Amino acid sequence: MLYDITPPISPLLNVWPGDSPPSREVLLDMHLGHNITLSTLRTTVHVGAHADAPSHYGTDAATIEQRRLDYYLGRCQVIHVPVPRGVRVGMEHLSSKVTEPRVLLRTGTFPDPHHWNEDFAALAPALVDALHARGVVLIGLDTPSVDLFHSKDLPAHQRFLAHDMAILEGLVLESVTPGVYELIALPLPLVGFDASPVRAVLRDLPK
Repeated sequence: MLYDITPPISPLLNVWPGDSPPSREVLLDMHLGHNITLSTLRTTVHVGAHADAPSHYGTDAATIEQRRLDYYLGRCQVIHVPVPRGVRVGMEHLSSKVTEPRVLLRTGTFPDPHHWNEDFAALAPALVDALHARGVVLIGLDTPSVDLFHSKDLPAHQRFLAHDMAILEGLVLESVTPGVYELIALPLPLVGFDASPVRAVLRDLPK
């Protein structure tokens, strides 16, 4: 069974304040008598479910097309982390032992992608360090950022950079049962870009 953990991309989807929201320009329309329908999409590359590239938070770091695809494909573990809004998630908040190289955290602190709230939870830098020590290569979560909204020094992002780990943000995990799945969340090879939208899905593992 497949579980779609990607929010639909439309003008109703909120993006980081000041970033470019999704918009569609229709160049040709079969309803108007054209022979095809043809559209242009304009939006931030950090729209909805997306993969950050190291160049987003590190000077001269890798851009998204330079990232290995195996970060974003393979066994992963979904863990529910019922924390208050505005806190940084630490190892003490994890309800399950980490057993997989990719970890997705459901905090429930950004419940509606269509309505922005800036008090979402984020990650403690020490959590990133601890999961790296356990062999984790990717961490994803159901908020717009692995750092708090008002953070400027981005300490969690910096720990991802130090360990060459991958980030997924903006996932929709509210209907996903905790457990182990296959993650498929491949970024586009956008040359020189600092992120890419992904179509993130989980698949049940064979019994």
